[in-house]
Amino acid sequence: MGTLSTVSTHPHAATHWHTPEAGARRLAAALVLILAFMVGEVVVGVTAHSLAVLSDAAHMLTDAGALGLALVAMRLAARPPEGGFTYGLKRAEILSALANGVTLVVLAALIVVEAGRRLAAPAPVEARAVLAIALVGMLVNAAATWQLAHAGRHSLNVEGGYRHLLTDLWAFAGTAVAAVVILQTGFLRADAIASVAVAALMLGAAYTLIREAGRALLEAAPAGLNPQLIGETLVAHPHVANVHDLHVWEITSGFPALSAHVLVHPGDDCHAIRLEMERLVHERFGIEHTTLQVDHTTDDRVRMLGRLGDGD
Repeated sequence: MGTLSTVSTHPHAATHWHTPEAGARRLAAALVLILAFMVGEVVVGVTAHSLAVLSDAAHMLTDAGALGLALVAMRLAARPPEGGFTYGLKRAEILSALANGVTLVVLAALIVVEAGRRLAAPAPVEARAVLAIALVGMLVNAAATWQLAHAGRHSLNVEGGYRHLLTDLWAFAGTAVAAVVILQTGFLRADAIASVAVAALMLGAAYTLIREAGRALLEAAPAGLNPQLIGETLVAHPHVANVHDLHVWEITSGFPALSAHVLVHPGDDCHAIRLEMERLVHERFGIEHTTLQVDHTTDDRVRMLGRLGDGD
């Protein structure tokens, strides 16, 4: 078995891309549901003086933004590569997910500030209206979540929207509890406390989106793929003497890629071995986009690469 060493990522170009998302209609349906209900929430929140309902509406706005950006990203990703964009615009969804995560953080901060003011000086709340909007909101979010559950959640944008809608279900549940508490006890601060819980849920969703988008933009290996294990699997091939310059990254959600320089023994069929290794990587790790440079080697070259690997 030869040594395995990994060096820094190098520029990579390709002309291979996947077909656009098939769940655009479901995304659009969920977006219409969210927008319609968000308008109703704003009206009820203002008339009922409920920060919890208004904070839910703000969260619904970010959900609508996430779904809208996902639809736009799908259209951008469908464009063929041209000019310097050798992968096309497939990372548009990554950028939109990052922007959506940052927006969630900003809105959560604004909600927490306003909640602090209302904890210090509680405002009257029309609890019956708040309870009604919360119950309707749970139904609307359940319908929208069902749509997204069938819209291709391997996309970071779709998964982000799906998680947002799930947090909305919890948020509406908290709002309903706050309304019941106010109706039963008159404790007005329950509304502000519920809004803080909504902000916490928003921050949790934001963290996930920013983390995943950051990993893709920094060319990190996709979650669940271990470059060391992949390299060891390749170098275990009986005809492989050495694997180096191994890189595993994610072009966009659900589109992992791999490149490596492989050295095989003198006299081996480089083309046949390359096909075997591409099939192995696809079947074992689910990577379809591979670029393998396969060359013959000598013992001196393998020893030199082994010393370079030991020095990394």
